[in-house]
Amino acid sequence: MLARLGSARRSLSAVVALTVLSFGLVACGEETVNSPQAAELVSAGAVIIDVRTPEEFAAGHLDGAVLIDIKHPSFDAEITKLDATASYIVYCRSGNRSAQAVDRMRAIGIENITDLGSLENASAQTGVAIVQG
Repeated sequence: MLARLGSARRSLSAVVALTVLSFGLVACGEETVNSPQAAELVSAGAVIIDVRTPEEFAAGHLDGAVLIDIKHPSFDAEITKLDATASYIVYCRSGNRSAQAVDRMRAIGIENITDLGSLENASAQTGVAIVQG
């Protein structure tokens, strides 16, 4: 009887842990977009923003992307110039800076933002080619 009770507690603990984790991921506001959705955003005119450095951008970026370097002191001033009603796709090298950029953009009232993480993932999800220069 005690063995079954212990097993039930472990099962309940696992369910609670998974539930908490699920709510935590939803609360972070991270949006998962599949390839057709990302491609549709591009077709609908979403602005693609690369938040990496100018050197990283020159080495390779999505064709048509706009560079707004999150490390540059003018980043906040630059994002205030964006149309708050437009749709945006944001990416960086690994997803860290793009997540920070999305937070800062949302803080000033820009809502239609999709974070695609890395350059490679953004290219794969949108179908937009990586170009140099």
